[in-house]
Amino acid sequence: MNNNVTLSVEEALHLAMQLHRSGSLAEAEMLYCRGLKAAPDNLNALHFHGVLCYQQKRFTEALERIKRIVELDPLNADAFNNLGNVQEGLGDPAAAEECYRHAITLRPEHGPSHNNLGVILMARGEVPEALVAYRHAVELHPESGEFLCNLGNGLRRSGDIDGAIDAYRKAVVAKPGYVTARQGLARAFMVAGRQEEAVAVFDEWLCEDPGNPVISYLRSACRGADAPSRAPDAYVQEVFDDMADRFESHLAKLDYRAPALLGEALANMLSSPTGTLDILDAGCGTGLCAPLLKPYAKCLIGVDLSARMLVLAEARKEYDELIQAELAAFVGSRDEAFDCIVSADTLCYFGELAPVFRSAAKALRTGGLLAFTLEDAGKEDGVHLNQHGRYSHGRSYVEDALSAAGLQLRLISPVVSRQEAGQPVAGHLVVAVKQGTA
Repeated sequence: MNNNVTLSVEEALHLAMQLHRSGSLAEAEMLYCRGLKAAPDNLNALHFHGVLCYQQKRFTEALERIKRIVELDPLNADAFNNLGNVQEGLGDPAAAEECYRHAITLRPEHGPSHNNLGVILMARGEVPEALVAYRHAVELHPESGEFLCNLGNGLRRSGDIDGAIDAYRKAVVAKPGYVTARQGLARAFMVAGRQEEAVAVFDEWLCEDPGNPVISYLRSACRGADAPSRAPDAYVQEVFDDMADRFESHLAKLDYRAPALLGEALANMLSSPTGTLDILDAGCGTGLCAPLLKPYAKCLIGVDLSARMLVLAEARKEYDELIQAELAAFVGSRDEAFDCIVSADTLCYFGELAPVFRSAAKALRTGGLLAFTLEDAGKEDGVHLNQHGRYSHGRSYVEDALSAAGLQLRLISPVVSRQEAGQPVAGHLVVAVKQGTA
């Protein structure tokens, strides 16, 4: 970009929006800020810079921009809806709800505010009230796949499976590429005991997109057969990018304990936390393990496939380095680089564990620890791909795979790392050590 070219405020904003849409965020922000310097109260500049800050999880800056819009234009329903989104990002659902309700007061036909209010109410467990909000959103925007899918989720949770199926079907028609709607439809069929119709959802999808590994994987999970050795990278990226914004609040509702369990196990096996170890958080997500690992770490590295998760992990300021990569490939590329590798509920996206364990053994120094959690396959004991898209593993399978990789088992303990559909999920807490060669 030639910085010597003089642009008017409107020209700069037009170019900034083009750059923003193309993903050139740094260049777009430079122009937004230039526009705001020349015209501090330009509503478009405030809006789009606020949106950019929100997308980058810079919620405090986004709040400043959107609040200024509200001050300048107090009847702007769009601004109050955006302000609600920012408040939700800041972890204040009560303030977000107030903003959404005010937007609806200003403009009763504001569909996004009804939808977002439904999300807040559903998260709080107020299902009937959430359904009212979702229905308003769908009545106002019957073509919105997202609003229809949210309605389907609410109806499924309320027990109205036939209503959920109808809503999901409409969502698929409205937005054919919307993975969440297709999965919701299949899950609703499974809840209703209509297994063949659930599989048919994926068969039809594969006809539209032949060879898509994500669809094939979901079909295998639905059938419980023909499971691949691991979840496709594209599936893992899609799932966690999509849920990044609500990941931690979602896990809190599930009483998620995997990081705490791993932290307790490592505290019993590691020396006092003197900050001397090189540690890898494999599948770090938003960084929930970081506060537990940082006291032990001279260098704490996080690796994850999801770019949006890594943005949130970066905000913690706990990691020395964050890397977007597939964890098995990354671990396998580092010879004797780590004293400890930790993986909280990430290896459940791998069916065959032996290749991951071999990579970990290669990356660990002598005496190094591999600590992780898995879901328990129970009586099946081997490996099973579940309908929710995660693998479960039997205890003897885990023990054999560790031994084959040259890792000595130090701990394998039955645990409950979270709840799902109101039921405890049985799992394994595992720690193994790399021994020296004779």
